[in-house]
Amino acid sequence: MSQQLINHSEDLQRLLDHGLVMDIRDNFLFIYRVPYLISTKAVKYGTLVSRLQIAGNRTQSNPEHTAFFAGEIPCKLSGEALNIINNTNKQVIARDFNVDMYFSSKPKPHGYTDYYHKMMTYINMLSAPAKAIDDKVTEKGKKMDLTKENSSFNYADTNSNKPELADLTSNFHGQKIGIIGIGGTGSYILDLVAKTPVDEIHIFDGDWYYNNNAFRSPGAASIDDLTIPKMKVDYFHSIYSKMHKHIIAHSEYLDEGNLDYLKQMTFVFINIDKGEIKKKIIEFLQSQGTPFIDSGIGVDITKGALTGLIRNTTSSEVKKDHFWNSPYISYSENPENDYDKNIQIAELNLLNAGFAVLKWKKLLGFYHDLTGEHNMFYRINANKIQNDETRT
Repeated sequence: MSQQLINHSEDLQRLLDHGLVMDIRDNFLFIYRVPYLISTKAVKYGTLVSRLQIAGNRTQSNPEHTAFFAGEIPCKLSGEALNIINNTNKQVIARDFNVDMYFSSKPKPHGYTDYYHKMMTYINMLSAPAKAIDDKVTEKGKKMDLTKENSSFNYADTNSNKPELADLTSNFHGQKIGIIGIGGTGSYILDLVAKTPVDEIHIFDGDWYYNNNAFRSPGAASIDDLTIPKMKVDYFHSIYSKMHKHIIAHSEYLDEGNLDYLKQMTFVFINIDKGEIKKKIIEFLQSQGTPFIDSGIGVDITKGALTGLIRNTTSSEVKKDHFWNSPYISYSENPENDYDKNIQIAELNLLNAGFAVLKWKKLLGFYHDLTGEHNMFYRINANKIQNDETRT
């Protein structure tokens, strides 16, 4: 992604042509060996870093005016600190890079025109005192090979390049996710998981995408999508592969003969109603030590309105016996469940998927998890969440 971004961004190419030692990773621009002066009038070299704001495959104009710096306090010839320093809070960006301070300097009246203007302005402010001491000092150096980014996305994820998120996002690397059943709740789970940099997303469903699915899944299917039916996995693959590179469609139902597909998964979301095969899948995943979440929805008609609950039951190395000694999951079909009668309830699918993905991210350490619940119910009519199988 780095070289492609430079090829399409004139401002980044100009920085490279200037002779700067630069790199791009995790949507941050790094300028290494920037000379500056410290209070003792010794010349030091630091690293200037900027978030990259990207539109498609090129940088945006008028970038934000702030930057990060790794190094000691940069000073004027007088020994006073440069007034571009906003704070000296140390933080980690781009997963593993430590910065020591935050700069803020916005030229009037409209800020920086592009990244060449921004980075060269900061470099000149930093290096001018050092060059005044030694005219041989330069910010130029040997060109380095750009970091090769094996991104899961087809375009840059600029949502997660905030320092607070960049390190946490690495929790998703190495993950291979299975989503079993993508007609309703599973389709919303796919929508959310596809926005994370997991290595692979495997979607399993042997059914076709029809009108009823259009009313209970994300997005808006066209009449053409429905006139010529597609397998569900093929329909959703065609949409989400525009964003995520590694979505693998399996246009078949899971049964005892193909459960080995799940051996490579690091986490699985189960969104099917058929109890017999669900039991086989759960037994298989637990035998493999693979964590998973089983999602369910129960809806009934009472006094002319719908009521019921949504459920997410988690299996992990911490707790899994409740799949067998508690009544959370029925391994038989319930013909009286109005949801099984194909009532389209998109908002319940959406909400259930959100809870499932939140729990998955908690297990990965992305979110705090105070209770460690391994079963939760949301009761529709009471608007109440009930946590069971907690740590305490």
